[in-house]
Amino acid sequence: MRFPTEGLLVALSASGVRAARNGLARTPQMGWNNWNTFACSVSSTLLLDTSKLLTEYGLQDLGYKYVVLDDCWSSGRDDNGKLVADSDKFPDGMGAVADALHEQGFLFGMYSSAGEMTCARYAGSLDYEEADAQSFADWGVDYLKYDNCYHMGRFGTPLVSFNRFNAMAEAIKKTGRSILYSLCSWGEDYVHTWGGSIANSWRISGDIYDSFARPDDLCSCTNAADPECIAPGTHCSVLAIINKVAPYIDRGLPGGWNDLDMLEVGHGGMTEEEYKAHFSMWAALKSPLLLGNDLRSMTASSLAIVNNPAIIALNQDPRGRAVQRIQRNLDVPVDRHGVGEAHVWSGPLANGDQVVIFLNAADADLDMAAALEDIFIMDGVGTAPQIRQDWAIHDLWGNSARMSTDDAQALLDAKGADARREFLRSKVDWYNATEVPYAEGLERRDSRLFGERIGTVEAGGEIKVRVQRHSAKVFRLQSISGQDSARKSLLRDEL
Repeated sequence: MRFPTEGLLVALSASGVRAARNGLARTPQMGWNNWNTFACSVSSTLLLDTSKLLTEYGLQDLGYKYVVLDDCWSSGRDDNGKLVADSDKFPDGMGAVADALHEQGFLFGMYSSAGEMTCARYAGSLDYEEADAQSFADWGVDYLKYDNCYHMGRFGTPLVSFNRFNAMAEAIKKTGRSILYSLCSWGEDYVHTWGGSIANSWRISGDIYDSFARPDDLCSCTNAADPECIAPGTHCSVLAIINKVAPYIDRGLPGGWNDLDMLEVGHGGMTEEEYKAHFSMWAALKSPLLLGNDLRSMTASSLAIVNNPAIIALNQDPRGRAVQRIQRNLDVPVDRHGVGEAHVWSGPLANGDQVVIFLNAADADLDMAAALEDIFIMDGVGTAPQIRQDWAIHDLWGNSARMSTDDAQALLDAKGADARREFLRSKVDWYNATEVPYAEGLERRDSRLFGERIGTVEAGGEIKVRVQRHSAKVFRLQSISGQDSARKSLLRDEL
């Protein structure tokens, strides 16, 4: 049987659509999505109340700009086939929601599905692409999450799925409005091989759930390249998703990103260390960062995780290269579910720094190590010039590198927008990415983006670290010698 790559290439060339070249998502998108907490309990009040808190907690100014409404917002179609917003949930219509969010400096996201119905069985957009795209544009939508339910059997090969999702890409382009296009196709039909041609991000797995490593039969596919993988699932753990994306992290580049699904931080099913590891890996793997918790009951621990600017700076690094797994150790203590492994991940940053992550998913604390020869393996197997340099080690979760939980609690306890604004301005050393974008802050070497210096690794040496059970150590390495070989490597990449 011949794999239909020729037909796919012809379709790509003929379409002329390159959503990844629409100028959007040059770094992964950040924001908030209601689904994981509220499901169908949505309303204009919920969205606007949440946007207010995103501003007051300083999250908007850290980059969380998109407020995304998920499923269950419509009441069907009118006599002309146009989607109609539920008037009980959105009494003033979608345009009014978009206008209110835009006035606050946010961007508005909405949801539909490339099927006859959405996943919650509301009206889908399959075969209504042009009408629905125009409605979204008329309402002032800036972001479309496009799901994969009830697709009437139109899947099974990359070309069939490409054509179905490309119909909406074409329709969005025809409206003339700039709309970030986010595919939620669950990794089906090798989406990582074609998603970047038409979209700004593409889901690579079934839905995440609030577990660090627990296996679940609803997330049955562990190998995205397996042709028998026909049930991507709805209960995928953090570790399952990380393992799924590992073979093709290089497919995410500025303008189009591997989407590991929404963040679970704040839902309560993981420990603080597990949530820190989850947030760190999503950031370093260059996944979109979409909060999914109820900000009205946010804990200080959760706030102090998702507002760490040194971790966010990894995600928003202008080079746009994800970390790569350079070690995987399965010979570690396993938990009662038979799960246990340890990883080392490494990747280059735009200013010549290197990020290194020691991820411990074992059921015990571990002593872990990585040599510079392995950390810089992508620049040459044993020949990378960085091996011959000394490197300062900065801990991106060090005590001085993040907001303390006491300060986070004080921010949450402050009464009203003015009090919270004053607290951020005068009581904590707050990073404001609205005023100083991450690329500029990194160029200025703003200390808030570089963590806490904890030591040095000498030329030819290795980093050794004790890593707690179900946690991650995240280090940013800076060359002490001042040699900027990674910048030269970046130049070679661009050439």
